[in-house]
Amino acid sequence: MKRSLILLGTALALSACTTASVEPIPGSITYNGQPRTKLTKSPVGSTFEHRFYGDGGEYVETYQIQPDRSLKLIWRRFLPDIIDDN
Repeated sequence: MKRSLILLGTALALSACTTASVEPIPGSITYNGQPRTKLTKSPVGSTFEHRFYGDGGEYVETYQIQPDRSLKLIWRRFLPDIIDDN
């Protein structure tokens, strides 16, 4: 019984992680809406990375091309700059 509750809790936590949307921030490709140009040669469902700097580090975002050729921000990672003051 205890094991099944742990598995259920883990499954719920993982499903919450995959369904949460990532909001654009300044520097994101879709920050001010969709870009004017469309990626017409890339297959629907394909992904690509976008990297930019801000807030003392590097952001790495992953976008997915939707059936209407719009971009969906699906993942973001922040890599802080490590500065040694010694």
